[in-house]
Amino acid sequence: MRFISTGSLIVFVMISPIVLAQENESPDVMVLDGFLTPYREVEIGSNSVGVIESIPVERGDFVQKGDIVAQLDSRLERANLLLVKARFEILTTIDLWQTRRDFAEREYLRNQDLYQKEATTFYALDEAETNWRIAEKELQNAVDQHRLAELEYKQAQVLVERRIIRTPINGVVTDRFLSEGERVEQEPIVKIAQIDPLNVEVIAPTDIWGRVEKGMIAEIVPELPVAGRLTAAVVIVDQVLEAASGTFGIRLELANPYRRLPSGLRCQVRLPIKKQAPIQIDVPQ
Repeated sequence: MRFISTGSLIVFVMISPIVLAQENESPDVMVLDGFLTPYREVEIGSNSVGVIESIPVERGDFVQKGDIVAQLDSRLERANLLLVKARFEILTTIDLWQTRRDFAEREYLRNQDLYQKEATTFYALDEAETNWRIAEKELQNAVDQHRLAELEYKQAQVLVERRIIRTPINGVVTDRFLSEGERVEQEPIVKIAQIDPLNVEVIAPTDIWGRVEKGMIAEIVPELPVAGRLTAAVVIVDQVLEAASGTFGIRLELANPYRRLPSGLRCQVRLPIKKQAPIQIDVPQ
């Protein structure tokens, strides 16, 4: 409330908090309320149906990308992996088939030379050639079997890995929905929030729309006292306004190394705004 005296007449003028902020600050800076939210939140589930064997994390634990957050019962998959691995290792030695094929080829070439010199029969030459062709087919079959066993081994490894649930992001465990021994199908197991960086969500009046742009740097003053001056960059300016409230949304991105700030904190945002450009209307001649 401000009192303005005009002669003997006193006029009461209401001034909004936003206008007061503009008067207390530089004309190019507006102070707005904001709140900190996670950069993103992920509810992690399983792409396999099964019974949960273990969940090695609790609410509040920090996890890094790739860490195990849950594991399903995989005894059957692990047993199959051992079986396929043994078959693969047996078939990895194809040197025997290669040796047989090389010997059969040399035997055929010797008989071919002897036949040309009329030192052996056509039957012996034909038998040597047949043995060589058979050895080639056996070698190729061994190579194919080895390749098939390799693919089966990789498939078995994938099936075992699918029973292990890992986090796709760095973040903090904010919730555990299931426990060991419970069956999981499509429901999430844990929830992870990434809090470095943080999003700063701001609701601004429509009269400054068009005066805020991506890339602008704002000063952030959180409720929780922290050392140093915090700055955040504008990353989103809503292009759809809220007609009922006369506002629009702005999102800034705030670096949060070592997770100094928690999500959910209120803050003040000292936001620079461009000077209002005059509106020009072209009038047809």
